[in-house]
Amino acid sequence: MEKKNIKGEKTMKKLEGKVALITGAAVGLGEGISTVYANYGAKLIMVDLDPQVEKTAERLRKEYNAEIITVVANVAHKEEMIAAVKKGIEAFGEINVACCNAGVCRLAPFEEFTDEMRDFHIDVNIKGVWNTCQAVIPEMLKEGKGSIVIASSVTGDIVADAGEAAYAMTKAALVGLTKCLAVEYANRNIRVNCSQLGYARTPMVEKMAVESNPEDPESAIQSIAVGVPMKRLAKPTEVGELFAFLGSDESSYLTGSQIVIDGGSTLPETMSIGTN
Repeated sequence: MEKKNIKGEKTMKKLEGKVALITGAAVGLGEGISTVYANYGAKLIMVDLDPQVEKTAERLRKEYNAEIITVVANVAHKEEMIAAVKKGIEAFGEINVACCNAGVCRLAPFEEFTDEMRDFHIDVNIKGVWNTCQAVIPEMLKEGKGSIVIASSVTGDIVADAGEAAYAMTKAALVGLTKCLAVEYANRNIRVNCSQLGYARTPMVEKMAVESNPEDPESAIQSIAVGVPMKRLAKPTEVGELFAFLGSDESSYLTGSQIVIDGGSTLPETMSIGTN
């Protein structure tokens, strides 16, 4: 069914005509973002280290008739991201949006955290976003426009949890990167914003739940939900809707912003004498 405005004129979907590169696109948040982008008419370059990304892409092609290419690549390796961008340009001629979503989180007491675990977080969460931005920005400069959406977190910049030192450190760093890139490229028509997610029901969160409570990981997830004013975790497609807004022309005057999407979980005081 064609979408029309109140005058009866045919209108475009909000991401129609956009080409978006999405990292960590195989499962979880990346799959949710890709699903929403496909629904809104974007052409997709889905990047993931997991070859399952092609299976996810095939589902979206069937459900949304979406134009998609997939690239198996490691965001921590700059040359692989440059190659991924090159494949995207060869396929679609341009890249208008980059969703820097790929990320990792491992839990451990700080005194037991190995250098290898620390560097794993830095390589994926910081260098991965850095590499993606450095690969895609030259193409956006050629086009004279672009939008970058970076997946940060409420953890690190707003709240903190024991055992998440590496994750918190790396996600907080992305807020600084977002603001710096936003200032640097604002007058060249490239916008850079970041999301700050609380918890969503994703394979990464389920893995964290197992690390937190190996005997009953589901109870760990439910204990998170109880602490959220909305009493549930986010759906990956809800996060995808935020990414779609930030990648679309609807957010054309928004840059350098940190947008919290957490069901209100960072609002209550730790100790409260409220009515709830």
